[in-house]
Amino acid sequence: MARFSDILYKWYEIYQRDLPWRKTRDPYLIWVSEVILQQTQVKQGLPYYLRFTARFPDVKTLAAAPEDELLKLWEGLGYYSRARNMHAAALTVVETMDGLFPGDYKTLRTLKGIGDYTAAAVASMASAEPWPVVDGNVTRVLARHFGITLPVDSREGTTEIYHLASQILDPQDPGRHNQAIMEFGALCCTPRQPGCSSCPFHASCFALQQDRVSSLPLKSKKINRSLRYFYFYLAEEGPRLIIEKRLANDIWKNLYQLPLLETQLEIDDTQILTHPLMHELCNGHPCQILEISRPYQHELTHRRIIARFIRIQTQGLTNGENRMIINRKEIHKFAFPALIRDYLAEKGLTTG
Repeated sequence: MARFSDILYKWYEIYQRDLPWRKTRDPYLIWVSEVILQQTQVKQGLPYYLRFTARFPDVKTLAAAPEDELLKLWEGLGYYSRARNMHAAALTVVETMDGLFPGDYKTLRTLKGIGDYTAAAVASMASAEPWPVVDGNVTRVLARHFGITLPVDSREGTTEIYHLASQILDPQDPGRHNQAIMEFGALCCTPRQPGCSSCPFHASCFALQQDRVSSLPLKSKKINRSLRYFYFYLAEEGPRLIIEKRLANDIWKNLYQLPLLETQLEIDDTQILTHPLMHELCNGHPCQILEISRPYQHELTHRRIIARFIRIQTQGLTNGENRMIINRKEIHKFAFPALIRDYLAEKGLTTG
């Protein structure tokens, strides 16, 4: 185990990336980085981190911000529940902890959206508490090098990985250890096309010696994605259009969208144009059909969305429940899911 750690740290000293959250012990800034990098690669997350911390340099400024502003700043990053949970956690810190963001594992775990992984990462890097982090990168490195052949998404496999991660953790500098092994998984022991030929563990890696690099870590569960059909109506009157806010406890909660018809099964153009929502948006006035778009596929973790956009020009737009009329010039003020934002940009209706 000691030999593994020595090799890992030497590799890290040479190849670690120069990232801003590695230059601080501020638990708030480390927390922000960890949340942004969940399900997100560093090259995508870094610009968001820089914009986020410039606008919200501490937990008090984050707590004081309107949620709409936070979601707009998060736009395009996905997994928007992360942003909503961050806002809720910031409010808790300001209201119950005198605005001092905690750096210890126990307190961190009481905050909304902070689970075992994030609490361990922040506590180890900010406060040197000896908690191992176990994310996808760590799991992959340990399963391949030490030959963990249990499914890593099973209870037994999860327990085995965590036990091993705890054994190799450096209690004197757990923050460095955790960053080193995550970095190694991100840069060398990657899911596809890992750098085995230049890997410092070339001689000791179980997966390489047994020709099992591509099959480890082993997973037993397959992700089943439900299929949903979304029909978005882009109703325009000159430079004005209608948007609405998603309030249900569902994907994209509190983001904005075009008026939506969701169906269990795919519908044809005639059904699209005769649906009551179409008549509601036209408000009794003649409508000009500008486009019924091709289907757009949008993949989420547990859902596959098939979306079409119906662009109509009408007269006399009116607000409905949870709807508002805006000018095209105002679109950049609102946070939209990537699917809608990309369509609007494609049509020259940029969201900024």
